[in-house]
Amino acid sequence: MTLTEKAAYIKGLAEGLSLDESTKEGKILAALIDLVSEMSAEIADVQSDIEDIDSDLDYLNEYIEELDDDLQDVEDFLDDEGDEDLLDEDEDDEDFCCDGNCDECDGLACEDDEYFEIVCPSCGETVCFDDELDPEDLTCPACGEKFGCIVDEDDLDSIPEEK
Repeated sequence: MTLTEKAAYIKGLAEGLSLDESTKEGKILAALIDLVSEMSAEIADVQSDIEDIDSDLDYLNEYIEELDDDLQDVEDFLDDEGDEDLLDEDEDDEDFCCDGNCDECDGLACEDDEYFEIVCPSCGETVCFDDELDPEDLTCPACGEKFGCIVDEDDLDSIPEEK
């Protein structure tokens, strides 16, 4: 039995008892019965609104899960594309790479003895460069900051000439 049905039942009992609403007690009981009827109607409306909201929330949760799945697909695609782009850049331009221990370049340039390693003063990433680049005008591939370093002439002379 719902609240509105219970309120109607109580109202029916009061009418069946033929309460005299002209007395003080009858006026109070009639007012309380009306109050219970109005409250039960309001509670029924609120419950209906809550059910509608629950239905909307279920729909929104399903929609968010679909968006999350789609976003994950996009992130996976971009991650795959980004890895290929990094590999392509490292294969095309072996002037720089990271410290040779990363997954992106697999030490393409650092494993050769023809490259110098220096730590970027801005981000702390190990940067490799060869003698073709000006050591006083380097750009960190990790953070993009420009910096310079001093290379000993003996170190530059120790690099074998390309044939």
